[in-house]
Amino acid sequence: MIRILALMMLPVAANAQVAQGPANADFTPAFEDQTRAPALPSTDVSVEVFAQGLDAPWGIAPLGNGQFLVSEKPGSMRLINADGSVSEPLSGVPDVAAQGQGGLLDVAVSPNFAQDRTIFWTYSKSVRGGLVTAAARGTLGANGTISDAVDIFVQDNPARNGRHFGSRIIPMADGTVWITTGDRGAGDSGTMVQDIETTHGKVIRLNADGSVPADNPFVGRAGNDQVWSLGHRNMQGAAIGPGGLWTIEHGPRGGDELNRPQAGLNYGWPTVSYGINYRGSDVGEGAARGPGFEEPVYYWDPVIAPGGMMFYDGPYADWQGDLLIASLNPGALVRLKLQDGRVIGEERMLTDVGRIRDVEVLDDGAVLLLLDAGEVLRVTPN
Repeated sequence: MIRILALMMLPVAANAQVAQGPANADFTPAFEDQTRAPALPSTDVSVEVFAQGLDAPWGIAPLGNGQFLVSEKPGSMRLINADGSVSEPLSGVPDVAAQGQGGLLDVAVSPNFAQDRTIFWTYSKSVRGGLVTAAARGTLGANGTISDAVDIFVQDNPARNGRHFGSRIIPMADGTVWITTGDRGAGDSGTMVQDIETTHGKVIRLNADGSVPADNPFVGRAGNDQVWSLGHRNMQGAAIGPGGLWTIEHGPRGGDELNRPQAGLNYGWPTVSYGINYRGSDVGEGAARGPGFEEPVYYWDPVIAPGGMMFYDGPYADWQGDLLIASLNPGALVRLKLQDGRVIGEERMLTDVGRIRDVEVLDDGAVLLLLDAGEVLRVTPN
């Protein structure tokens, strides 16, 4: 089935912004275009339903030869074949604690997958005292069986709620792995996010076997040596782009943030935020910024509720180097154009397809979108 969405290439007035409604907070940006950057000209795209029948899919990763590995939040992994057919659940997936926002979350494949058949995933794990975010690796056999599953990361300080697990995982060619975590729903009372001894609200950097790289910022210093950066709320998107790792996190009412986390630096939550609490009160100190805290590259108010994201490196010239972001609420594919590490324009597409959970850019320039409703859309710029 093919659906075509023709978005007219309308002229955009100078400094016009994407239509998004009034802000929740009245903070002044720290620099020009830190929020509500000028609207980009609309892109004509074609949309095809590539696969369907998935159960609350969360992450998607290419295996090669037109196949994809997909995670389903209730606890299954499936293969999507080049013709869009979906396999039965793969065997060998360990138990997950599918409660609230938790379950089987992101999936990724080794940069050397064709040789080592290694896959990675994140999930919510039940431990004594509650739930934590965990990351694991295993081997995907040719028969669709996962073997040798082992945890490489288990978050400390469990919480009993089912919120804010993060979490994305990115294995790198140098043998390290990036993992993002959330504040576990602690809100603006989440002191552990600012505590460098814990892994709540942190970017984690490990070796693929779970050991700690010697060049992590807190190795030999006070703090948890797994931690790369701190002060994050709930990072459900991560991608490698200009300068290295980029992350995107959910704010409360307003304050979704795009960051480029640097070693040992603090990104402010829950002391400062460009949003406000859901009940309307101030977050933390009631300020958007403060000494010792890094500014986000970009923020949204009202929120886009970001999911996965990826930098575009396909043949469509107008998108080259742009960041494509899945929006859960209000639901859209969000495109950001960057220049010298700053956002200079924003576009929102496919605002009528529902909650988009993840994004995957294909070698031929098309983009796969993973929908909460169980579909995978193939989007092609015309």
